[in-house]
Amino acid sequence: MMAKSLSDRVLATPSSYAKKHYLYVQEIGTLTSMEPHVSSRENISSYLFLTVQKGEGYLTYRGRKHYIQAGDCVYINCRNQYAHESSAEHPWTLMWVHFNGNGADDFYQAYQGQDRSFIFHPADTAPFTDSLTALFGLMQAKPSLMELSAHKYLTDIITLIFTENRAEGVQGASVSGKPAQVRQYLEEHYMEKISLEELSSLFYISKYYLSREYKKTYGITIGSDLTARRLSHAKSLLRFSDSSIEEIAALCGFADAGYFIKVFKKAENMTPLEYRKKW
Repeated sequence: MMAKSLSDRVLATPSSYAKKHYLYVQEIGTLTSMEPHVSSRENISSYLFLTVQKGEGYLTYRGRKHYIQAGDCVYINCRNQYAHESSAEHPWTLMWVHFNGNGADDFYQAYQGQDRSFIFHPADTAPFTDSLTALFGLMQAKPSLMELSAHKYLTDIITLIFTENRAEGVQGASVSGKPAQVRQYLEEHYMEKISLEELSSLFYISKYYLSREYKKTYGITIGSDLTARRLSHAKSLLRFSDSSIEEIAALCGFADAGYFIKVFKKAENMTPLEYRKKW
């Protein structure tokens, strides 16, 4: 009987240290379908990333069936039921990795929180396949520091997932540059009083839509990003100037010294003066 698919995979058993401290590989491999067959799983404590190298097929996830083709990537939580099936006319070849570990849940929650699709089509899949190929070779060779190196490659893949998944469509294209424009504005005007309403008026975009797109693009709210920028500039002044706390607060856009100290202590677990002495 002819096999329905050709696969090459490595199954891993991570150490207890890796499970506690790293992202770790559960299994990784490639698959080439010879004829259509459904592969279905659910209730697995794992995350799956796969990329379709050639061909086409279908992914069923959370009860909905989605067409996917060469160049598409998939990032899903395998605690949910999922299934995938190659087409008969154009059998596919997949590269994939199941992984879990320290930070995996947080990464996926952040990804979902930015309203990103679990299916996306990056401009170039080469960075993904290069990382998967290197990771596969690593898991085959099992060198010293394999688990630390695997953590590095998995982090690279997750970073690519976040950076290469771009919103598409006419509406998205019309405002795609606005978050970058706003971010540049924050960098140039952080010392001034800035409100969401002002930004909305200045850049001709709904404040609600701007808030959503900014967080989707950068993974942080406008307010949090502005505060972080003010604190970074304040740190520079604390280290490389003799300006007083009151002067630094004013120069960095804080309403008063008391508020500056409160925000700084919350972020750094020390007062501005303690930071100045330590650094």
